[in-house]
Amino acid sequence: MSTAPRLTALDALHRSLGATMTDFAGWDMPLRYASERDEHNAVRTRAGLFDLSHMGEITVTGPAAAALLDFALVGNIGTVAVGRARYTMICAEDGGILDDLIVYRLGETEYMVVANAGNAQIVLDALTERAEGFDAEVRDDRDAYALLAVQGPESPTILASVTDADLDGLKYYAGLPGTVAGVPALIARTGYTGEDGFELFVAPDHAEQLWKALTEAGASHGLIPCGLSCRDTLRLEAGMPLYGHELTTALTPFDAGLGRVVKFEKEGDFVGREALRAAAGRAETAPPRKLVGLVAEGRRVPRAGFSVVVGGEVVGEVTSGAPSPTLGKPIAMAYVDAAHATPGAEGVGVDIRGSHEPYEVVALPFYKRQK
Repeated sequence: MSTAPRLTALDALHRSLGATMTDFAGWDMPLRYASERDEHNAVRTRAGLFDLSHMGEITVTGPAAAALLDFALVGNIGTVAVGRARYTMICAEDGGILDDLIVYRLGETEYMVVANAGNAQIVLDALTERAEGFDAEVRDDRDAYALLAVQGPESPTILASVTDADLDGLKYYAGLPGTVAGVPALIARTGYTGEDGFELFVAPDHAEQLWKALTEAGASHGLIPCGLSCRDTLRLEAGMPLYGHELTTALTPFDAGLGRVVKFEKEGDFVGREALRAAAGRAETAPPRKLVGLVAEGRRVPRAGFSVVVGGEVVGEVTSGAPSPTLGKPIAMAYVDAAHATPGAEGVGVDIRGSHEPYEVVALPFYKRQK
């Protein structure tokens, strides 16, 4: 029996703007409003406004909240200062990645874990199960928040015009409570585009008021509404992994080239420690396939699942691919055998419907903003 997708608090507004909607991880979300390329370029050069209310917020509170998160996640969450955030992962006992997360420390004994929409229930269930024996509470707060993001070089100027919060003092991967356009919000300097920007967690009842205020404040700065399609090309250019593509339960953080998020030095045990220790050893002695960037020499676009080939032999697989508006060429991320993963490796191609199209191997990311 199929269930209707969930609607964000901004659903009616998206439709009034003529958005093309799509079912994404069980939510009806805006894919684009007009041109994906225009939306992408707006974020790279000016600013874009996103509805990200499909993301999953889980609150962890109590005297042992930090100890629980240190046990449940691979990162050292106990060292995160109040008002700061950390990128981390939650793994299964065998080291497979269940999800990648951002954890915000809101107070001495209060944390907010933000999971990907499609994995939010999995993460909630895992945290609830792993909380047994800890003096901590895990709470499903997905319905308590709407999430708006303002991303792009003009975003600090736009947001500063509607808040008196100290944005200049707000570092990357930090968050502070404040008021934006009269709306109480958690203002976080985080994002998934490769640009400077902010994510604003607010009550769903305030989402429309805030969207309209930001739209008005950003009008003279070139801000436009942006959908999930350009968010995907922006994160791809920035070399940021997407769960279900670059990250899966079949991969450990070390397989994904993100072993740095695993903190073996933290006190106490954590779920997956032994399997991850073994994965770290394998990565050093016999490197698994490496995640690389591929840039097309021609115009044909690779897609997830396409084979990477050298001399007719399969040496890897594309995980994400799209036309890059910034580079003006098709690009892809792919896991490739270590022997062919060096930038500039000879003879690498992608099998696109039987034709082996030439691709250049490059280091990630494809795009890095000027500071």
